[in-house]
Amino acid sequence: MPHYKNVALEARAHSLPPEWLTSSEIEQKLAPLYERLKLPEGRLELMTGVDKRGYWPVGTAPSTIATQAASKLIETNGIDPESIDLLIFSSVCRDFLEPASASVVHANLKLSPRTQIFDLSNACLGVLSATQMASNLIELGHFKRVLIVSGENAGPLLTNTLNQLENDPKITRKSIKKYIANLTIGSAGLAWLIGSTASAPHAPRIIGGVGQTDSSANHLCRGDGDAQGLMMQTDSEALLEHGIRLAKNNWKAFCDDLELENEQIDYVVGHQVGSAHERMVLGALELDKKKTTVTYPWLGNTGSAALPLTLDYLEKEHSLNKGDVMALLGIGSGLTSLIMGIEWNH
Repeated sequence: MPHYKNVALEARAHSLPPEWLTSSEIEQKLAPLYERLKLPEGRLELMTGVDKRGYWPVGTAPSTIATQAASKLIETNGIDPESIDLLIFSSVCRDFLEPASASVVHANLKLSPRTQIFDLSNACLGVLSATQMASNLIELGHFKRVLIVSGENAGPLLTNTLNQLENDPKITRKSIKKYIANLTIGSAGLAWLIGSTASAPHAPRIIGGVGQTDSSANHLCRGDGDAQGLMMQTDSEALLEHGIRLAKNNWKAFCDDLELENEQIDYVVGHQVGSAHERMVLGALELDKKKTTVTYPWLGNTGSAALPLTLDYLEKEHSLNKGDVMALLGIGSGLTSLIMGIEWNH
């Protein structure tokens, strides 16, 4: 796996939705079902650790959300759009099957005709997978700047799931489990600019990334539909079991490949699924004593944007120093584990 010497996380930005739904409000909507199944009030937040999640209004395109984050990145950091060589759209949500949603973001941002584009899909690992690809391209000298964007909107999934649970008389205490993950999904826009250490000498340095796949678990979480009509079913318990086993193997490979020991890792940021996932994954990797932060309690699981935007909040909450090393622990349905290392550089 690659070790990067010249790749920087040059700029970051994210955007949050205007509308919010609490776990208590979801349970109020499902009160008749809760009563029929004899489910205790407060169960959703107790099981997941998610208090609320946001969403954009019906009809908001994923490309619009991604454009918001990208525009913020460009304006806040004074980035010349002409300098962007490649645009990668990497969220779970997308505008349509064809053409690439990246084409809409490219048009919205008025990027140069020489800026190449494509979509990259890898469930909740979309941004990290795109970052690994961008890092390879920059390390090899093919591109100087790659803009990665994501636009995740939970609105359609939340709406469809609530309609299903409210109107299906066959729902049981057992069958409702496959819909619980849907009720934790949140929304966010995300933009990362990957550049070179030469042009951004004080930016965090991307030092490497290692991935492993357990494709035998590809059936444990599957979603279908379009931008305005999503539905997903998840075997959360089995997915967590497979995910922990895969993450443990990949953590060893990550440490071996980058020649790191656990004690050399100063911070850890995990994918923001929920409280059980956070506790069990970090515990299995013997990283539960490391400094970290979480955003799932008030943002939910924002898909491919979740881990990257949590890095922003970790920076706000901790005094990061030059030379600090952090591990980004990504896990996406399919099932893939991708772990990336970042060294703070200012």
